[in-house]
Amino acid sequence: MSNIRLYINQALHIGEQILFSEEDSHYLCNVMRLKDGEEILCFNGKEGEFRIVLTQVNKKTCEGEVLSQTQPFRSSPDIWLLFAPVKKDKTDFIIEKATELGVNKIIPVITQRTISDKVKKERFCAQAKEAAEQCRRLDVPQIEDAVSLEKYLTAWPKERALFFMDESGEGISAKEAFLAHQGKPAAVLVGPEGGFAKEEMEKIRQKEQAVSVTLGPRILRAETAVAAALSVWQATVGDWNEQGEKD
Repeated sequence: MSNIRLYINQALHIGEQILFSEEDSHYLCNVMRLKDGEEILCFNGKEGEFRIVLTQVNKKTCEGEVLSQTQPFRSSPDIWLLFAPVKKDKTDFIIEKATELGVNKIIPVITQRTISDKVKKERFCAQAKEAAEQCRRLDVPQIEDAVSLEKYLTAWPKERALFFMDESGEGISAKEAFLAHQGKPAAVLVGPEGGFAKEEMEKIRQKEQAVSVTLGPRILRAETAVAAALSVWQATVGDWNEQGEKD
């Protein structure tokens, strides 16, 4: 089975003829140096994963044919991530790991202490696509435009629990919090370096759906807190275990 796996925005049905984008064609031909008759895997976030045979490969365009389905589609868990953008390499880490950890939607939020408000959505989408291709998930997380935390909280959906990482140490353990809301739509909110401002924390706590969560006795960097919180969520109520799959 090929190790090359691409997300494509095209229908995938057995016998379907595929014309790859210019970017994907360049990757297949000039980077991976594939030839006619070689096979790759493709998914589109809707119909699962399929085996594709390349039927025409040249420097500018590649074509293929869908041979068979290798995995039926299954969506990622209903978990969102809200995070305050940090320095470039650390934000890259957050996008990559959130994708690998099965986040369904990623929302950059601007807070009072956000270090970087230069959010390049196209870059985030490209990083999420690449991470999804590599980790073998069958969909790609939705990336939203950056928005102020206050504005996003104003229209917060009533049915979705909001687990915010509380550096004050007053929150309950992540495992306890997640188990108490098992089976419900959820979101994890991680603040900027330096934490939330006092008034921001007050507004978060006012939300009926907000749950104060602690990640232990140590203060974690923002990117570490994202990976830690999502890992605990997946291990307790997500798709890392049979119970999560049933939910």
